[in-house]
Amino acid sequence: MTNLLLYQRIAQQLAEDIRRGVYRPGERVPSVRKMSLQLNVSHATVLQAYANLEDQGLIRARPQSGFYVHQTAALTAPTPDIARVERPTLVTRSSIINQVLSQTRREGVIPLGAAVPHVDYLPVRALHQQLAKVTRFHSAQAFSYMFSPGFEPLRRQVAIRMRDAGVVVDPAEIVITHGCVDALQMSLRVLTRPGDLIAAESPTYYGLLQLADLLGLKVIEIPSDPTTGISLEALQLAASQWPIKALVLTARLSNPLGGTIPEPRQRQLLELAGRFDIRVVEDDIYGELLFEQGTVKALKSHDRDGRVIYCSSFSKTLSPGVRIGWIIAGPYQAEVQRLQTFSTHSACSLTQMGVAAYLENGGYDRHLRSIRQEYRKNLTAFQLAVQRYFPEGTQMTRPSGGFILWVSLPAPVNTKALHGRALERGISIAPGLIFSNTEQFNHCIRLNCALPMGRAAEQALRTLGALAAELCDEAQAESAPCQMA
Repeated sequence: MTNLLLYQRIAQQLAEDIRRGVYRPGERVPSVRKMSLQLNVSHATVLQAYANLEDQGLIRARPQSGFYVHQTAALTAPTPDIARVERPTLVTRSSIINQVLSQTRREGVIPLGAAVPHVDYLPVRALHQQLAKVTRFHSAQAFSYMFSPGFEPLRRQVAIRMRDAGVVVDPAEIVITHGCVDALQMSLRVLTRPGDLIAAESPTYYGLLQLADLLGLKVIEIPSDPTTGISLEALQLAASQWPIKALVLTARLSNPLGGTIPEPRQRQLLELAGRFDIRVVEDDIYGELLFEQGTVKALKSHDRDGRVIYCSSFSKTLSPGVRIGWIIAGPYQAEVQRLQTFSTHSACSLTQMGVAAYLENGGYDRHLRSIRQEYRKNLTAFQLAVQRYFPEGTQMTRPSGGFILWVSLPAPVNTKALHGRALERGISIAPGLIFSNTEQFNHCIRLNCALPMGRAAEQALRTLGALAAELCDEAQAESAPCQMA
């Protein structure tokens, strides 16, 4: 808390008071003038704190009246249970994953499955302006090859952004990649050989399972908590039994659970990895979408011996279509650049230059502040809709950022069947079976909340809830029949 700005500390204290019930829904919080006198701070500082609380959805301003605690329904649905450890295996889900993904990408469906922001949340006009300038004034370079490690002005801008994640890095240590998956792929290629064993969170990002299959790697899934991330106890138990070559995880806002590893546990994780000589690949693609920036740094910020390879991209914040990611590979950089030189050379020249120009013009931080606020509102709206429309016994996560929601339905519901029925109604979801090489999450789904929460999205969630209830009844489980909450 000591690292927070004054207005952030004031906002955090008032947020805690609201959550403890000191100020109840509909009640007025102290006026700006009164709070300023109480704390001996300026009116501007209090207004900043109140704006922060408005962004969190905790208070609302009423014209000529003051600020009031926002009245909203309480989230009472529990969070999902933690997974169990199963033996290492080769990936067997790639064909199922590909089948589900191809169906999910159909034209005309409401995309509740893919973790892709709606175009309304992307700075399309600003990007278009910068790309137009690049093509007009720098066409010779923009339409020529770009070689590894990538466009130097872009690497410089990424180095500046990495400071927010707590990582001090020289631009020369950054390699621009063709998105984050490209960075993950090169990380695993330099760290492993076919037949090696890697550890992953459970549930995990399905793209990692596809990569492991492509590279002939075995995977052991380590249970993860929806709030605090990967279980260190389970990781230690697995590492003491099997020769884990690399651990791939997301320390901030994991996909699909949305958990964030607190910094003390991040340091414990790296100590454990050092003890068992495990290399760590950090996928930080959602890190800039933490609602409270500055509260948790990247795992890489605690790396003291070059153990962590850091990967990220602008796909979730700026545009998935520009395909701009980066990798900080430390002692493996030369090998990464060698791999890149004989595969993609580098990312697209035009988009590297356009993104660099956009970052240099200072609009990115303003854009991030805006979408964090929108995604916070959307997550709350989706959570309340799930609580209202889905069967009794449904559980869901409470992410502290990002835009994905993990929903655990009553065990009788097979979400592969739910996926099929939803598609018939023009709705796509991501069923739990694609996030694991085991059968543990066949009753779960991941929802994309980076969509405007209008009539269409709410009707889609209502339909999903009704379909889930139908499947629950049809399963005729031994327990009592599912009921609507």
